[in-house]
Amino acid sequence: MSESGSQEPAAAPNGSSRPRPPVGNRVTVVLGAQWGDEGKGKVVDLLAQDADMVCRCQGGNNAGHTVVVDSVEYDFHLLPSGIINPKVTAFIGNGVVIHLPGLFEEGVDKTFVCPLSPSSAVFDFHQAVDGVQEQQRQEQAGKNLGTTKKGIGPVYSAKAARSGLRICDLLADFTQFSERYKVLAQQYKGMYPTLVIDIEGELDKLKDYVERIKPMVRDGVHYMYEALHGPPKKILVEGANAALLDIDFGTYPFVTSSNCTVGGVCTGLGMPPQNVGEVYGVVKAYTTRVGIGAFPSEQSNDIGQLLQTRGKEVGVTTGRKRRCGWLDLVLIKYAHMINGFTALALTKLDILDVLAEIKVGVAYKVDNQTIPHFPANQEVLHRVEVQYETLPGWNSDTSAARSFDELPENAQKYVRFVEEHVGVPVKWIGVGKSRESMIQLF
Repeated sequence: MSESGSQEPAAAPNGSSRPRPPVGNRVTVVLGAQWGDEGKGKVVDLLAQDADMVCRCQGGNNAGHTVVVDSVEYDFHLLPSGIINPKVTAFIGNGVVIHLPGLFEEGVDKTFVCPLSPSSAVFDFHQAVDGVQEQQRQEQAGKNLGTTKKGIGPVYSAKAARSGLRICDLLADFTQFSERYKVLAQQYKGMYPTLVIDIEGELDKLKDYVERIKPMVRDGVHYMYEALHGPPKKILVEGANAALLDIDFGTYPFVTSSNCTVGGVCTGLGMPPQNVGEVYGVVKAYTTRVGIGAFPSEQSNDIGQLLQTRGKEVGVTTGRKRRCGWLDLVLIKYAHMINGFTALALTKLDILDVLAEIKVGVAYKVDNQTIPHFPANQEVLHRVEVQYETLPGWNSDTSAARSFDELPENAQKYVRFVEEHVGVPVKWIGVGKSRESMIQLF
């Protein structure tokens, strides 16, 4: 993890003698490069072992990160998965939307600090609205978006419409907060007449949370600034969801409601881009997707079923089976264009152990013409013909490998093929569920 501590001021450009202010500590960022479920939590857990601070910058409890340590499996939805290290401080930034019952269900208590910036609050009625909206989409258009029904879309919509409520509002003046809560609830009831909201009951519950959450809350911008410009610190940022689920750059409209790419780190934590250091992209050795939406390399056949079964591809948050397909390097290169990955973590390589040959998507054709970009339009993306290169499999168990040299030759070639086509080095290779199953190359 990169850090700079107290640096000498840099010289100003154009020959000016005025120095630039020192940059301070730099954060290390871990981001998903596909449609999520790549194994980000495992990489964060690995890096968090000597970290001082772990951060979440966007999303909500629609995220699901699984970490296995000493044969114990931990599932996280709101807390950064690096919190397994008892020495780290967890920071939940303003870009995250907070469902307080969900936060406390994950075990938040006063034994560690969890500063909450002016994060938007997710209420139970947001989750109910999410379900109603999905039902309406199904009835009106014959298909829904496949949301997690955790209220994430409705609360980000309220934030953009400037009608939402934030954690700082809850703690400031509960009487004023209650009035605004009632107005917001009535607005939703007006839009969705079937919606049932126990306004007074919900307010009573929220009032109980005030004293529990108050000791953990800090002003996020000030807290982050102090962390960046104080003594040297190792600061880790865990992205939720992934590049192809980004509200701007993902496969819209089948995306999440926040920016899961590197720009969301700055806006979701209140920090400048000059403090972004290493950016690690996490890539599964094949591709998966939960819910509906275009999936060019999907294998709706025995290969897809084998990957789903061997990889135990079931969503942590929803319990839905994940759709599976070959690794698509067009997607990965697109994610790299946006995020500027400095290295990759290639996870779940062991799932490919039984295949005699492995296909990798390297280009897209539309109307028999190779296209140089990733299509923004869903209809065009559905028409894409993936161009594959076929690589030989290795037909042997890689799960016991603990170094690159211990991998079969064809598995090594697979890793190098990914590096060469994306133009980014692979720093870690995952060959199992545990922390010890992550092979570090450099």
